[in-house]
Amino acid sequence: MAEDLWARLAGPFADDAYATVKGHVRTRVMHAHLVEHLPAPPAQVLDVGGGAGHQSFPLAAIGYDVTLLDSSPAMLDKARQRLELLPTHVRDRVRLVEGDGLDAVAAVEGERFDAVLCHGVLGYLDAPEPMVDQLCRCVADAGVLSIMTGNAHAAAVRPAMEQRWQDAARSFDARTEVGVLGVQGRADTVEELSDLVAERGVDPVAWYGVWLFVDWLEFAGVTLDATDEATVAATVATELEASRRDPYRGVSRVFHLVGRKP
Repeated sequence: MAEDLWARLAGPFADDAYATVKGHVRTRVMHAHLVEHLPAPPAQVLDVGGGAGHQSFPLAAIGYDVTLLDSSPAMLDKARQRLELLPTHVRDRVRLVEGDGLDAVAAVEGERFDAVLCHGVLGYLDAPEPMVDQLCRCVADAGVLSIMTGNAHAAAVRPAMEQRWQDAARSFDARTEVGVLGVQGRADTVEELSDLVAERGVDPVAWYGVWLFVDWLEFAGVTLDATDEATVAATVATELEASRRDPYRGVSRVFHLVGRKP
């Protein structure tokens, strides 16, 4: 049996990271992006590498039928635990499937979906093309593709904010770094990823930044209070506006690309 590489990270990622202000910014800002582009519920949504369901369970809560595909049994256990806390009518809209996103078409038995999400996954792969190919093949005609991944154009921000100047200087032309979870990651550009999806029959329609001010504050050593809902809401609103505007979106640490299949 293959080793579950996410077993030791399931707790820190699913329980801890998403409970922070940055976690709230990620899920709420991207949820706002998604509802602008997704077809109306009860459309069928596939979340590839969906982890514990932080992004797709809120979609199920507003009426979408969600299939969460993940290769990690530990992350799927986290998803089941979180699913048990949700109302029955939401749980009934969610299907959990264990499988590798690099073989997503086979894992979902050739089913095609009105929306396919893949958030925070490409950066853990040596190259994006095999996964992008699978994602595009899973999108139904007129369906939406949503990908979030690291922004290569902003690679120097984190080391610079942490005053690691030599690392920052090297990062201007780098594509890999050890991320905040201690795992090696790789970044892409909006332009390159747009070309990849277009070559596979999906038209890029919009892109956004994710994580700007909260990143800068964290890397500068500022601790944000995730229990202060008023401040969290105001932070999310500011980050959402920055996610749509130049030059802010271009220097966000990750970006969110949305495409549509004709």
